[in-house]
Amino acid sequence: MFRYGIASGVCDRDPAADLGGALAPVVVKHRAAIIDPRQVKDLVRAMSAFSGSAVVKAALWFSAYTFQRPGEIRAAAWVEVDFEANLWRIPDARMKEREPHLVPLSRQAVEILQGLKPLTGHGGYIFPSIRNTARGDRPMSENTITAALRRLGFGHNEMCAHGFRGMASTILNEQGWPPDVIERALAHAEGNSVRAAYNSARWLPQRREMFQWWADWLDRERG
Repeated sequence: MFRYGIASGVCDRDPAADLGGALAPVVVKHRAAIIDPRQVKDLVRAMSAFSGSAVVKAALWFSAYTFQRPGEIRAAAWVEVDFEANLWRIPDARMKEREPHLVPLSRQAVEILQGLKPLTGHGGYIFPSIRNTARGDRPMSENTITAALRRLGFGHNEMCAHGFRGMASTILNEQGWPPDVIERALAHAEGNSVRAAYNSARWLPQRREMFQWWADWLDRERG
């Protein structure tokens, strides 16, 4: 703006130049994620052997199978699950991009939910706080899944709860799944506002196929 002012004769100098070096650069932090298939094998085998809370173990596997954001998973509600269509319908109020999101549920993800029904189905949350499972009116702590990964021996530079997203994205891309399908499955923002209006159901058949392939692949890796 000031350079334009100088060029047009309105300004004599650019005072913004005096701020050079005064502001710290924005540092982008990449969340720790296991993306090497050989390490994924170690991760899923460790998850299978997890001896803690059944609800926490289910949340670990649900995170792996669905690779949605940790906040969306820990606050997942039973009313959001459509067992007839095998869909998890996340309302816009709970999404980062403030638009509703459909997550096709693989056979394995459905089995997890069915197994949890007797434990947490009486409450609102699928994964309630481990200190409040009896009532189920508070969601799991935001640190629970990451703490479980630490208990399994994976350090903060190796894997975190958000890392399941990077893990799935990397391997699905390497396996040749269409980038548009992967991005929609991750609920990444759509720049085109017209296309964004149809995001919820876009690529749904392809996403359903991909989620099932991913769950089957994880199961093969754990042996």
